[in-house]
Amino acid sequence: MAAKSFVNVVNISSLVFIFFVTSCLADFIPDPVPNKFGYVCDPKRFALMGLNMADFAYCDTTLSYEVRAKDLVDRMTLTEKAHQMGDKATGVIRIGLPRYHWWSEALHGVSYIGHGTYFNELVPNATSFPTVIHTTAAFNQSLWKAIGQAASTEARAMYNLGNAGLTYWSPVINPVRDPRWGRITETPGEDPFVVGTYAANFVRGLQDIEGQEQTNDARFRPLKASACCKHYAAYDVDNWKGVSRFTFDAKVTEQDMVETFLRPFEMCVKDGDASSVMCSYNRVNGIPTCADPILLKEIVREQWKFNGYIVSDCDSIQEIVERHKWLNDTAEEAVAHTLKAGLDLDCGDYYPVYLENSVKQGKVKEEEIDRSLNYLYVVLMRLGFFDGIPSLMSLGKKDICSEEHIELAAEASRQGAVLLKNIEANLPWKPYAHKNLAVIGPLANATRDMLGNYEGVPCRYVSPLDGLSAHGQVTYEEGCEGIKCPTDKLIFQATQAAKQADATILVVGTNLKIEAEGLDRDDLVLPGFQNQLITQVAVASKGPVILVIMSAGGVDISQFLNPDRNLEYINKKIKGILWVGHPGQEGGRAIADVIYGKYNPGGRLPITWYHNDYVDKLPMSSMPLRPVDSLSYPGRTYKFFNGSTVYPFGYGLSYTTFSYKLITSRNAAINIKLDRLQHCRNLDYKDKKFEQPCPAVLVDDIICDNEITFEVQVQNTGDRDGSEVLMVYSKPPEGIIGTHIKQVVGFERVFVPAKQSQKVKFVLDACKSLRIVDNKGYTLLPSGLHKILLGTSPEAIQVNVSFAK
Repeated sequence: MAAKSFVNVVNISSLVFIFFVTSCLADFIPDPVPNKFGYVCDPKRFALMGLNMADFAYCDTTLSYEVRAKDLVDRMTLTEKAHQMGDKATGVIRIGLPRYHWWSEALHGVSYIGHGTYFNELVPNATSFPTVIHTTAAFNQSLWKAIGQAASTEARAMYNLGNAGLTYWSPVINPVRDPRWGRITETPGEDPFVVGTYAANFVRGLQDIEGQEQTNDARFRPLKASACCKHYAAYDVDNWKGVSRFTFDAKVTEQDMVETFLRPFEMCVKDGDASSVMCSYNRVNGIPTCADPILLKEIVREQWKFNGYIVSDCDSIQEIVERHKWLNDTAEEAVAHTLKAGLDLDCGDYYPVYLENSVKQGKVKEEEIDRSLNYLYVVLMRLGFFDGIPSLMSLGKKDICSEEHIELAAEASRQGAVLLKNIEANLPWKPYAHKNLAVIGPLANATRDMLGNYEGVPCRYVSPLDGLSAHGQVTYEEGCEGIKCPTDKLIFQATQAAKQADATILVVGTNLKIEAEGLDRDDLVLPGFQNQLITQVAVASKGPVILVIMSAGGVDISQFLNPDRNLEYINKKIKGILWVGHPGQEGGRAIADVIYGKYNPGGRLPITWYHNDYVDKLPMSSMPLRPVDSLSYPGRTYKFFNGSTVYPFGYGLSYTTFSYKLITSRNAAINIKLDRLQHCRNLDYKDKKFEQPCPAVLVDDIICDNEITFEVQVQNTGDRDGSEVLMVYSKPPEGIIGTHIKQVVGFERVFVPAKQSQKVKFVLDACKSLRIVDNKGYTLLPSGLHKILLGTSPEAIQVNVSFAK
């Protein structure tokens, strides 16, 4: 056995070495890459290589993309095909195909992460927008799309200059199930509908070319850049108390899978028309997601009619073999399983190294490789990699870090800021109201920490210290030795600054050393001595104190909110609290604009802020969203948790006040007549008094053309112009066991001048908005009295649903 194992190791090492050498040589072989010419199918490029472009049908623009892609793939040997199946595709020079690096990132602006994008003297930087959790707090769909558009403009400009690819593995659309998760900064929050809506808008912004958003056949719609919905699916544990994303087996019910984990991806594919999906490292109910034909082939490609390619998270196939040890697969068996499951591209080396032998060993057909390569090349053709897209070829350096994009970054930072506390209407401050300012805290002079992760090189930094320095004489004290604040030795100097200043601004929170990819949190409190810093500075301060929190996940700051007699003095000294997420390169401008009233905050929290003891009540690895009564585990997210919170989902204050008034009927009825092929489904009720004659009907069994239309008048009752986020929830009929408490079904950010009003119209799809998912995984429309709620307002619409034969 030992000798055999040694031989196997030598053979594997040899294959890897051969591929590595081949890949390296591909980087040095003279290859007129498209950027020099603009696109692959340029006759001059072929002539330079000693080839006649007319001999290659894949360059014939009179043929369909599918026919052209087939011609290209059919010209390759098995070895050549395998070498195009990794993220660093080597190209095939003899047929005019250049190398291509698939991996680029644009989560909140073009990133330096990935093999496809780089910064240098020609392109030294790109606009760095706030991270996704911050931008989501704006609850502004047009903003989300605009950021996608700006990012793709800069990405396309960088491609034209030779510094970037065309395929961007963004956005991250995993709902936040647990407040300890390290990647919250990358996500659009905890509500699957909000996450999916963000995904659809951002993807449309990244991919759509103006004037070509709709085509007769979506498979051939031109793309400005290619977006990727990731990480599919049920991925939200990175590294918690020895539980690693590389080996975690997420035990998920079909109910949670349909209702929470799959919904954002379905919206990303169907509504966003994303051209890529990335499978995740984890297993779901024992099967690695990248090897699950139900998740990849049946659901994504067949049920959702996906037009694009499916890629693995990086080295996922290797993890299947080496860490999951799934089925005790060899490398050749693993690549066969993943390819047959529907995985088209390996971010890694397993496909390029082992696919050829897998075919020769009879484990997978070569035509499976052909099919995946066809998906890949059709996407590249849609991107203009082969033919160019004339309207995009003029983009260049002038379009990167433009004034328009920098201002958009600042506006996104302002819109996502959430005002959490403002006692005695202390904020906003008048310009120069306080001559001397103390700006204190480990993030008071933050630069790179404002960017979060998957960042690029920003056009510039405006730190909180920079932004606030324009409004008075500033004394700056860090107060902590770094973000972890391990000792209290710098606190005394901070208190002295606060004693002398007319007003104090504390900037505290977390950074990537506390919560990040590969780093989940153990608790929900501010790190180290940060709470002590806040307390002592507040006690010492001569004037009002504003607390600014820069974090992704929520932090338990309840000691600065509760009317505890021992803390009352401190709480009164802290006049305002502002959450600013990770606000991007312009974060300091936004913070100053909000504090000094240049901008009226209107952001809302996209996640629940729990008390710290929440994490003691259940392990992060427990996947159910609903309470697990047998283990005394509480529910998760606002949909299933009914305990006390520091701040609830959707919370946020303004410098003005708003009221809502329904100007359409408060009652609606949906009466659906069933035919003999449409059947009633039973539901479990808490009590017989809640039972309905026909409890529910399967949504897929009915023609869902019913709409709930209503109009709301949003009145600004205060003295300042401001924006209000009107959040619309649906609440299911009473008495049904296991349903959500409520769920977001719509939202709109509306600007309303002082003392004026705006009308906002909503048209809700009844089946999508009133549906529930039962414990068998069925999506049902229940009968009974549903309620449509307008934020926390008493205004509501009652919708009675009934079925009759």
